[in-house]
Amino acid sequence: MCLGVPGRIIEVRGNIAVTDFWGARRDVALDNLTEPVQSGDTIISHAGVAVRRIPPHEADAVMAMYEVVLCEAGEDPIALDVIEELELEPEPV
Repeated sequence: MCLGVPGRIIEVRGNIAVTDFWGARRDVALDNLTEPVQSGDTIISHAGVAVRRIPPHEADAVMAMYEVVLCEAGEDPIALDVIEELELEPEPV
């Protein structure tokens, strides 16, 4: 199963964004995005690559939805995929 995970950009270094995923910071490649991003923007990441920038007016709702899913999912396979993806991504340099 493939799942994109939302995160908030902390810092942009060239084509890499240090992104916060519920307290876990990971480097995310920005090569696939067609619009520029900056600190504070919310993106969807899959396998360490940003696949979409979330419009600012939707960002809080998207993050809240994922938080509900993650908090209430228990043994939900989607939640386990999110956790596994975050654990497998390398720490930022």
